Amino acid sequence: MPDLNRVAKRMYNIHPNAMRLVVGEEIDGTFTLDSAEFFQTDFQAEGRLNGDGAVYRFATTENNDAVVVGRQRPGEDGWTMVGEVESVERADATDETDETDTTDA
Repeated sequence: MPDLNRVAKRMYNIHPNAMRLVVGEEIDGTFTLDSAEFFQTDFQAEGRLNGDGAVYRFATTENNDAVVVGRQRPGEDGWTMVGEVESVERADATDETDETDTTDA
């Protein structure tokens, strides 16, 4: 069986605790996942960025080399691809960091 994606495995292991994610060049913030699961080597998760009303979905790519991220803002019918998870780390519960989203609102 192929190895699990390193980023997906880290996200899964931190869940349900908050985690700091960098998604492409646009998003760097603290996320909380509502769900996270593996289906063999395929990873799927859904969660929210602190301070943002949108829902985010995470999934490994077909070849399992990246975790891609989609976003659905309130009132939108569909999902927008926002990038790949570049890094993940456990968020410190006392860390009051600023979340950054430079995409157009």
